[in-house]
Formats: sequence, C-alpha cells, structure tokens
Amino acid sequence: MSIVVQKYGGSSVADAQKLKQVASRVMETKKLGHDVVVVVSAMGDTTDDLLGLAKQISTNPDRRELDMLLSAGERISMALLSMAIRELGGNAISFTGSQSGIITNDRHVDARIIEVRPFRVQDELSRGKVVVIAGYQGVSYRKEVTTLGRGGSDTTAVAMAAALGAEWCEICSDVDGVYSADPRVVQGAKRIPILSYEETQELAESGARVLNAQAVEFAKEKGIAIYARSTTSPLPKNDPSNDGTIVRKHSPRMPGSVIGVASEKEVVMIQSDDTNRLLILMDEAGVPGKQLHFTSSEEGENRVTLVVSKENLHQEAKFRRAIDEIGHWDDTLAAVSIIGAGINASNHHTLRGLHALQAAGIGFANIATSSFRTTWLVERAKAEEATRLLHRLFLEETGAAVP
Repeated sequence: MSIVVQKYGGSSVADAQKLKQVASRVMETKKLGHDVVVVVSAMGDTTDDLLGLAKQISTNPDRRELDMLLSAGERISMALLSMAIRELGGNAISFTGSQSGIITNDRHVDARIIEVRPFRVQDELSRGKVVVIAGYQGVSYRKEVTTLGRGGSDTTAVAMAAALGAEWCEICSDVDGVYSADPRVVQGAKRIPILSYEETQELAESGARVLNAQAVEFAKEKGIAIYARSTTSPLPKNDPSNDGTIVRKHSPRMPGSVIGVASEKEVVMIQSDDTNRLLILMDEAGVPGKQLHFTSSEEGENRVTLVVSKENLHQEAKFRRAIDEIGHWDDTLAAVSIIGAGINASNHHTLRGLHALQAAGIGFANIATSSFRTTWLVERAKAEEATRLLHRLFLEETGAAVP
C-alpha cells in the first residue's frame, strides 16, 4: 500500500466537532487503500493560551520549560483525534513526537529536526492502523522534549513523509492553498496552483504564513509533492492543481516572473561597529539572523547591519540591553518582499519597486536581494500599503499571478 501523510492545523482542529470531521476525512483516505499517517497541531488557540499562562508567571520563561508546556497542546489533539477515528470504526494509535522518532538538535523553542527514526510508526502501519502524531515537537539527542517553532507541525509532517517514502503529503488547514499575497491585506490576491520548492521557501522566509521553510527543505531533498489545501477539500485526484496548491520540483512559469508579495511586520534592524561581539551575543541568546550586511571602509572601520524576526527574540528585553551597549536597535520597520525565480537576473524588478515606493512616499531603510527575492525594509505602519502597491504593480497590472 502507498503511504499518505496528512497534516491538520489551524481552525480545522479547533473543537471536538471539527476533529470529528477530520476523522471522517482520514477514514475516507484509508478506504481508498492508503496507509495513513496524520500529524496534528494544537486545537484552536491552545498554544497562545499556554504561552499567555507562561507570561503571567514569568516575563522571560525558561525555554526548556516552555517546550514542556507548549508541547502539551498537540498531545491533546492527537489523543482526541485517535478516539474520533476509533468511533468511526477505524483502528488508530497516537504517538508523541519522541515516540514517533522525531530527533532534533538541542535547541529549545525553535529546534531543527536532524533525523527521523519511524520504526514504531512503520510497525503500526504494518498492522493496518492509522497513526496519529503530535506535530511541532520532537526529542533531542539528550532526551529533552523540544518544539520546532512556528509552522513546526508542517515540518513534522513532511519530515515523516520523507522518512516513510510517502506518495504525497497533504497540509490541510482553514485556507485553500497558497495565495499571491495575504487575502486579508490584498483583495486582488489569487491562489497559486503550482509552486516550486524554492519559491515556497522564499515565501515562507519572507513572512508569508504558508508552508514552513524547513518542511519544504525535507520535501525538496526527497522529491515529495506537498499539497496545501483546505480541510474541506476533496482528496487529491488526477488534477489536484484544480484545488489547493501543489509544491513540487519545477515551476510552470518562465524565470523572471513575480509570483507573490509577502511581508513580515515584526522585524528588528540592528547596527553595530563591533561585529564579533554582536554575533557572539546572538549565539548566546539563540537568535538566528535573517539578513546580514558587512561593510569595511578604507580607514579600517567595520559595520554590520543585521535583521532579525521578533518571534525569535524569546528574551527580548535582556538581548536589547546587551545590544544597546554596542550598537543601534531599530524596532520601527517591516520587511516587504517580492518573490519569483530569477527575478533578479537584471535590476528591472528592483528598480520598478523602488520607484513605485518612492512615488507613493514610502521610504525604505534597506534593500536586500537573492535570486528569488527582493526585500525592502519599510516603516512598519506602511507595510500593508507597500504590500498592496507591489502586488498591484507586479501581479495585477501585468496580468494574472500565474499562467
């Protein structure tokens, strides 16, 4: 039998009734002849509620204890969904991240998966069971419970699909695919039927609340197709691009096409002349950087400009005090990006965006590019205006987002 991995998150697992609906869809998949592995997120706002409780106890909760607390949300979901499947006549068993063989590094709150040992999952599949796994969590090589950061359940699902050699991996939520921009911000946003792995990674890294970037890494390495779709969508058929978004190796577009606009409001720009001390402080605080620019003058003066996501600042006040001693901290900016394969083969797109932002009176503090992305750091209060402007410029005035 072929193996299918399905991940359910967002409001699709918000309450008992919705968990029953998920169970019905899982059973439908099983009846088609597939072995099924299901990865679940926490129910509704459970993770935010637990984090809120922690903040009531401590302004800077210990990262290890946060992992112990936050990982409880997915364990609740997995047990309830397993019960719901059994009520429909299915044979299900639930596993935590550690029980299912998700091995991570030793970082807390934003650990990375380094290996998957799915022996218990394979044993239960061979017995005909549906295996339900708690997403977002694993166990370090030191036997510590760890969590995988934002979108971690996606990572769990794709990593497990890769380890099991699954036919495909479905990421099911309350939205019906990946859009060219956040539909809540841009009314003209369109669903993108097909994305390449690289395009999807850049969208995720640029702040789009789509698939997790590390999850796409696993899919790319193993060549696994990812289907991002709504929980209420039918199961993939002969032409799954008619519903949802497929993420696969090749994009159907010519290089140079802008496929989406993404923004991240909560970023901080740090500037310092003490590069060594800044990088040491970041490692000590466990803060990964998004963009780093280093300059050196003829006089031998060095200066580094660094951009970080605020969601990675788990001890922000302490970290900022340390930064204030060696540099400048700017917490007034947002990152707005255009994404597409080969869009920076020339400077055409960057110049168009730059001129449009200037004409609209939207200043920017920094520009960064890669072969798939151009990012402007703009005033946070104007992030949504900039997003709408760039989407109109690159995706509406020049035609549809995809052919």
